[in-house]
Amino acid sequence: MEIFSDTTFIYITLAAVFGIFMAWGIGANDVANAMATSVGSKAITIKQAILIAAIFEFLGAYLAGGQVTKTIRKGIVDLNAFEGNPDLLIWGMLAALLAAGTWLLIASSKGWPVSTTHSIVGAVIGFAAVGVSMDAVSWGKVGTIVMSWVVSPMLAGFIAFTVFMSIQKLVINTEKPLENAKKYGPIYLFMVGFVIALVTIKKGLKHIGLDVNNGMEFVYAAILGVLVAMLGAYLIRKVKIDPKAEKRFHFANVEKIFAVLMVFTAAAMAFAHGSNDVANAVGPMAAVISVAQSGELASKSALPSWVLLVGAVGIVIGLATLGYKVMATVGEKITELTPTRGFSAEIGAASTVVLASYTGLPISTTQTLVGAILGVGLARGIAAIDLRVVGNIFMSWVITLPAGAILSVLFFYTLKGIFS
Repeated sequence: MEIFSDTTFIYITLAAVFGIFMAWGIGANDVANAMATSVGSKAITIKQAILIAAIFEFLGAYLAGGQVTKTIRKGIVDLNAFEGNPDLLIWGMLAALLAAGTWLLIASSKGWPVSTTHSIVGAVIGFAAVGVSMDAVSWGKVGTIVMSWVVSPMLAGFIAFTVFMSIQKLVINTEKPLENAKKYGPIYLFMVGFVIALVTIKKGLKHIGLDVNNGMEFVYAAILGVLVAMLGAYLIRKVKIDPKAEKRFHFANVEKIFAVLMVFTAAAMAFAHGSNDVANAVGPMAAVISVAQSGELASKSALPSWVLLVGAVGIVIGLATLGYKVMATVGEKITELTPTRGFSAEIGAASTVVLASYTGLPISTTQTLVGAILGVGLARGIAAIDLRVVGNIFMSWVITLPAGAILSVLFFYTLKGIFS
């Protein structure tokens, strides 16, 4: 097919440019969500959050982001619909990357925490349904995604609510809160290590050819959990107790201990997020590169290492340049966060990601974390939540999928007009 021999380099270049733009959007929006609770609770500064995220998002995306990736994100498009016309898939995937990246730019500049997964899903649905045919879309999968909008925030909120109430009972509302914080802190850290190790082993390591099964993932996760708890116990002992601060705020030193715990949750969430969500950018890139080079359709394609590098670098740049706006919305404006509350929210969000990885439910980091923060807010009473901010966030979620779809259709026909 002549079009491929003439334009292969152009397609691959556009895939790289649009891919890094999409990865930038993931960094500006989704990564900011993962860091927002740590920043909003004053456990770490924005500069420290960017440094932690830069290191662990990059490691997660590059080391565990995948040598082989699904070219069609979550099976939304039927490849049979493109038989005899593979160039339509190239234009569509380029349009999807550009559309999702554009929507994430708009949302991030407004400080809206939207779903990068749903942005790319909406974009792929848009070009496939309008540009090819309605039958090219797997509508059953779309229904599952819409259902996850409700399920994932509720589940994360419930877990965060439960964790926060346990902290209240075991630590805050006791005669010796500081001693109990030191006592139970490593146990909570074991939970963090176990949960994040589990999601990384289950969802991340498969991409580099390490498929751990037969219950061994629980053994490895438990070992890592114990190591994290031991390191945490050592750092907790190093915390300088300030008696004067205790007079101003009775739980000041307890919060200092939970601030130590939140550094662990921030780093672990960043690694897990990088290993999973980089696929939102590199999946369509892999599709374009594979078809452009071979001229053939394939359900899976080998992923050049430079593609993962593009995704990893784009994510870090996005967080560093515009991530602070979404951080402010999620970390400060929904409800007032302290380290104990932020820690509870991150446990809730991480646990939900783990459960979703076992059920195969496509969920969003953004929605799980916002749901978890709402759960913590509800534990303090409905008055503790800024319902106007929550309403704006919900509205941005609802319009994300159609916004991605409409932009994708516009870009698809533009690219089709240029190249056909």
